[in-house]
Amino acid sequence: MKISLFIPCLVDQFAPQTGMAVVNVLERLGHEVHYDDHQTCCGQALFNSGFRDEATSLAERFVRLFGDGEVIVAPSGSCVNMVQGHYGEVGLTGEALRTWEAMRERTYEFSTFLVEKLGVTDVGATFPHTVSLHNSCHFLHGVCRSNLPDNYRELLTNVDGLTLVEEPVKSECCGFGGAFSAKYPELSKSIARRRIDQLALGEAEFITGVDDSCLMHMQGAIDRRGGSQRTIHLARILDAS
Repeated sequence: MKISLFIPCLVDQFAPQTGMAVVNVLERLGHEVHYDDHQTCCGQALFNSGFRDEATSLAERFVRLFGDGEVIVAPSGSCVNMVQGHYGEVGLTGEALRTWEAMRERTYEFSTFLVEKLGVTDVGATFPHTVSLHNSCHFLHGVCRSNLPDNYRELLTNVDGLTLVEEPVKSECCGFGGAFSAKYPELSKSIARRRIDQLALGEAEFITGVDDSCLMHMQGAIDRRGGSQRTIHLARILDAS
């Protein structure tokens, strides 16, 4: 399968190792990965802040670049939610709208692509650590595919040496929310502190998830507290050996 790789702008600027891990895993599974370096932001930040014209422009650009892709895969549930769902609200018209309608079901978050499209739940990874799982709320509540947390959990339980800590609160927000963290920084930090307390149960060494935005925000809260936990994207665990 030829896979068109979409790397969100936050991953590009702050967590490029996540993108490389996705490429490594997909190529190890025998697929061809194509990265178009003309790609930019999906437009989510502008859309959420009310800049609809600018968001529409980026949506049109995304559709032009990825519209012919056999499948489009991104290591971000939040950005996939934007493309799959909110592109229908930004004002696409004509050919751009028709192309988006045809491509939206070919656009996948990385873990969903592995489990639901490829039928792969064991990628041969080894990660001898204790890990807790954060479900990013944009993806969990926005993308209308099947049991998303079960996808993460199934992939993680098949990683050799990994111990998954099941914490009782499965869907609490980390407090990032993109522009929310800038507009309401103290509230955002308070929510992050609450979330890392929940995810610290069972003395997990790592917190994982499918959005580096959430993970980066929680890592900041951990560091300010002087904690020892580290956050790590699911793709990097699946690439570990």
